[in-house]
Amino acid sequence: MAAKKSKSPFEIPPELRELTEKNIEQASAAYGHFMDFFTQSMKAWSGAASDSKSSGFEGLQNRAVEFAKENAERSFTLAKEVARAKDMQEILALQSKFAQKQMQTYTHQVQELSQLMSEAMSKAMRDRQ
Repeated sequence: MAAKKSKSPFEIPPELRELTEKNIEQASAAYGHFMDFFTQSMKAWSGAASDSKSSGFEGLQNRAVEFAKENAERSFTLAKEVARAKDMQEILALQSKFAQKQMQTYTHQVQELSQLMSEAMSKAMRDRQ
């Protein structure tokens, strides 16, 4: 009698991983289209509202949009990696690594946005005088 290879009860079937990857690709593409539209809308709004009060905030807006795109891309990358994971242990390791890295990234982003906000506020105050 040939010994059967025992499957882990937590192993993710390849078919499910493939379907998940396709869904993630579609969601990523849809998000990309949304962000392109959002970016174009922000540029149009900034152009229409450009005056001395709003111009100092344009850099802040642009950087915030860039951060949103970067964070979404990292999330989609994680989702793809999770979709390819073979078991729960691998999924948990990926998620843990991602969470640690994102906390560092968020800290940096908040510091940078705070600095940009401070600069924009200072410029707005100077322009008012």
